[in-house]
Formats: sequence, C-alpha cells, structure tokens
Amino acid sequence: MEETVTALQTEIEARLAGVEPEVEVLLAEVAGSTLRLFIDHPEGVNLALCERVSGHLNDYRDRYSLEVSSPGLDRPLTKPQHYTRFLGRRAHVRLREACAGHRQLTGELVGASESDVTIAAQDGVLTIPYEQIVRSNLVPGD
Repeated sequence: MEETVTALQTEIEARLAGVEPEVEVLLAEVAGSTLRLFIDHPEGVNLALCERVSGHLNDYRDRYSLEVSSPGLDRPLTKPQHYTRFLGRRAHVRLREACAGHRQLTGELVGASESDVTIAAQDGVLTIPYEQIVRSNLVPGD
C-alpha cells in the first residue's frame, strides 16, 4: 500500500483519538480537492457519527471539500489487521507491479501477517507484500 497509512491519515487519526476514541479511520484519501474519509465504529456508522467526525475536522474545509462515510459493502482494506479480520472473505487487490502476471486480482483472503497477505485467486495462491498493494477492498456479497 502506498504507505500503509498516509501522513494525513495519521494526523486525522491522532485528532479523532481524543474526541471519538472508538472511531477507526479506515482510509483517508484526497481526490482532487475532496478529502474522503471512510470510518468505522464498533456500533456501526450512522449519519450522526459522520456529522460529529466532520465537525471535529472542520478546519480541513479550508483546503478540501470533506466527505465522511461508512466503509460500505466494498470496505477498504488498508492495514494488516483488516486483512486478518476478514480472512475467508473475498477481496479485490490492485498491485503496484505485476505479480504472477497480474496487476489486479480477486480471491479469498487465506492468510495475513504484519508484512504480507495471502490470496487464493482463480489461478493459484499468491503471497503479496503490503507495500506492493496500491488499493484493496472486500468484494460485496461474500
């Protein structure tokens, strides 16, 4: 993954830790002038939580349009513990460089460590270092 956690995401996580300690920042990404934040919470994500988180990050509106939302069915996987949590589920992974002829693949998460993830894809089982992953997410419906 680009850098498993970007500097911006680290900054946002630190800020929210003091005011919304149970909120997990799954992904903070900038797309053009929009800052997109995908969050999770043990009790789920609702509109009130998204509004509170937006309020805590109000000063980011000087630089960005701010979008805060739940991870949805195609939840992003950005940290080693995400892969571990969803072992047995299917994921779609986009790679920085081709691995076994693939730049992207979809398969079952069958193993995860602090340094890599193992995926059972249609044409075999591959172990991929996290630094080779550009983006990955769960496949809805599985």
